[in-house]
Formats: sequence, C-alpha cells, structure tokens
Amino acid sequence: MKTVVNKNDLVEITIEDIGSDGAGIGKYQGYTLFVKDTAVGDRAVVKVMKTGKSYGFARMVELVKPSKYRVEPRCPIATKCGGCQLQHMDYAKQLEYKENKVRNCLTRIGGFCDIQMEPICGMEEPYYYRNKSQFPVGKRKDGGAAIGFYAGRTHAIIDTEHCYIGAKVNVDILKFMRTFIEQYHIEPYEEETHQGLLRHILTRVGYQTGEVMVCLVVNGRDIPHKEELVKGLQAIPGMKSICLNVNRSKTNVILGETIVPLWGETYITDYIGDIAYRISPLSFFQVNPVQTKKLYDIALQYADLHGDEVVWDLYCGIGTISLFLAQKAKMVYGVEIIPQAIEDAKRNAQINNIKNAKFFVGAAEEVLPAKYKEENIHADVIVVDPPRKGCAQSLLDTILKMTPKKVVYVSCDPATLARDLKYLCEKDYKLVKVRAVDQFSHSVHVETVVLIEKNTIVEIQ
Repeated sequence: MKTVVNKNDLVEITIEDIGSDGAGIGKYQGYTLFVKDTAVGDRAVVKVMKTGKSYGFARMVELVKPSKYRVEPRCPIATKCGGCQLQHMDYAKQLEYKENKVRNCLTRIGGFCDIQMEPICGMEEPYYYRNKSQFPVGKRKDGGAAIGFYAGRTHAIIDTEHCYIGAKVNVDILKFMRTFIEQYHIEPYEEETHQGLLRHILTRVGYQTGEVMVCLVVNGRDIPHKEELVKGLQAIPGMKSICLNVNRSKTNVILGETIVPLWGETYITDYIGDIAYRISPLSFFQVNPVQTKKLYDIALQYADLHGDEVVWDLYCGIGTISLFLAQKAKMVYGVEIIPQAIEDAKRNAQINNIKNAKFFVGAAEEVLPAKYKEENIHADVIVVDPPRKGCAQSLLDTILKMTPKKVVYVSCDPATLARDLKYLCEKDYKLVKVRAVDQFSHSVHVETVVLIEKNTIVEIQ
C-alpha cells in the first residue's frame, strides 16, 4: 500500500495521543505520524522526515493552534536537549500520560483487565530535583570548550550553564569549570579521535545534607593545575569530595573503574528517611531523593512487614531498599552483581547500626536459584528492582518455586514489568496493587511499584 505522504511533504494534523517515547501522534488521511515536542490537542503544520508502510516521522514547522495542555518550557534548550522530552506539557498532563503508559502496558502486554491503579505519586516541585548530573565536555567549532548535555539521540553537545532539573549548585560548578578549562588550556575530549583529556564533569549533591561531590572523568591518570582546581572548587558551599575518574577506553560508557582522590572524602552522605547512605562516584543511588522516599514508603507499605518476615531484595544496589525494609523485617538478604555496590551496602548497614541485613555479590538470576537449590532458602516477601530489561526467566522460576506470600516489584520500565507480571500471574500469583511514581519529571520515564500475592485456595468442608 502506497503511503499518502512523502518525505519533505508539509501537512497539517492534530495530535491525538502521545507515544512511549514522548512524541505526539497524529494522522493525515489515516496515515500515522509521530511528531516530537507536541502535546495532545496541538494543531500543527509538520514536515515529513521519514516514511514507512504504516507510519512515519515528522517535525513541527508551525504551531497553528496550541493545545490547552501546552506550556512554555522553563529551559530555553528543552527542545534540543535529550534530557526533558515533556517540559512543554502541563505537569498534570505529564502525570496522566505516565499513569496511562503503565496501565496500557499492563493491559496490552500483561493481559490484565480492570486494573485498579492507585493515583500516581507526583512532585510538589518538579524542578531542580536531580542529585546527580553528568555533563559531557567537548570542543566547539571555535575551539572553545562545550559543556552541557547531548542532543536527543546524538552525541552532539548542547552548550549550557543551567539545567532546570539538576541541583542549583551545578550552575556555580560549571561556571568555575568553564573558566578553569579556558585559563589552563585543559583539552576537552574528542570522541572521534580519542584525543583530549576531560571527558565528563560528574556532580552529586546530598539533598538533605547539602554535601557536594565533583568527579572529573579523564582520558588519563592526572590533570594539570590540581591545586588551582581544588582551591576553586573548595570555595563552592557544601563541597566535600573532589576526585578524578580514570576512563581511557574508546567507549561511550561514562565512568571507568579507578577513582583518584584529589581533596576531601571519596564519597558524600545523604539520607532517605532516617537511613544514611554513603554515595561514591560509582554508586547507584536514585537520582530523585524526594520521590525515592515516597517510592520506598510505597514498597514498604505493600510489603506490609510485621517484624517476623524474611525478605530477599534482588538487584539491591548499595542497599537502599534493603536497609529501608530492614527497619520492619526480621531479616533482609540483598543481592547485587556489582562488588563495589555490595561493599557500599555493607558499610551503609554499619553506619546505620542495622544488623539484620546480609548482602551477596552476584547476578540475582544466578545467586537466588543456587541458594534455593543448595540451601533450600525461603522468603516471606521478595522485592525486585531490576534494570530496564526486567527479570530473567530463571529468576522468575525460582521465585515461583520459593512461593513467597508477596512479591513487591519496583520497575523503571512498564513494558518489561508487564511481561514479568504476566509470567508470574499465569502461574500462582494475582495482581493486587499498582502505583506509578513520577521519579523523573519532564522525561518520559516512570517508576512503578506493584504488589502481587500468592493465590490461596480455600477448601470447602
């Protein structure tokens, strides 16, 4: 079937829906077009950029009539930067979009019907929430340093000094670093040639403590003018840690494995609720501390612990959820594949004087089946917080064999969440509660907490 539009055609459409990547969806004579930076209700003239048999992609040329859900983005580079896909959309509409995204995946992929979702947990202030930022450094065409963020789906750096979702102290850090780079002729890294020294500027900020870390990712083992660098960064309020991360690989992975301390500690400390966590440059720690507290409160509420339960926390990272759960459980066992994260988890347990948490290094899909086979372990509650790819089937099979009363699934990807829940609930479990959490305001990403419970068969006498 021939498409009704061709590349470079100008057509006028109304946006009727939003896709999973945040692009608006409209139709021209029945042919579907995806258009970035549009909102439901926008009437726009768009230029067709690419066509397929059943759908194509276009970019907005003229906004004929704006949607009632459209707002002016605070950030002047929001449409160029790859970080915020939804800043042009009213925040209440963003929340509705994310809640529907979860519901649609559970229905379409999971096969669940009549899902009674609890209201999405949004933010009171959806700006300046990120406690971690990674700024790539490169060369501008004039030879100067470009510091900012990658444009969407590219490695072209959009130069900026102000991110509206990052910590406010980043403005001072980037201002100093720009001056330092120019004054001392620090060579920005060039991906194409693998030349240059400074690759990324990583910052971490304690939301409750105010402690600040700056970690410079370098294509080398040292950086010139360290004294001047340290002196300048020390002047920024809250500075506690200044270090280098050595990454000499020809890769787009941001961090290497070696940390070189320059001044202060190699970590900062922050709290989620009453639990203190040490956070190093390599630590995985949720980027939105305000919403993380809400996320973990929901997980704890769904687990409904009374003090006599054994809990397994899979993909535990530095023990963030594990230690939260340990406040109410008899014993918590955490599993994480990254050795440094497990060392951090053990240290965090010591800091908080938590003695009912034990941690194991290894892939969850290997550790749990092996422990079950060799030691016949059991669990009253299992908590999983996997990466975007979800859980391996071998892990899901072991969960089914262990027959915990409850499984609390924390997910950053509604599609793999729905797939895994379908597998578990086709066997011995039922879906009980679902709640989305807006962990990444102005982006298309959403966290979800789900409770499934073991089916119980009541015998009739």
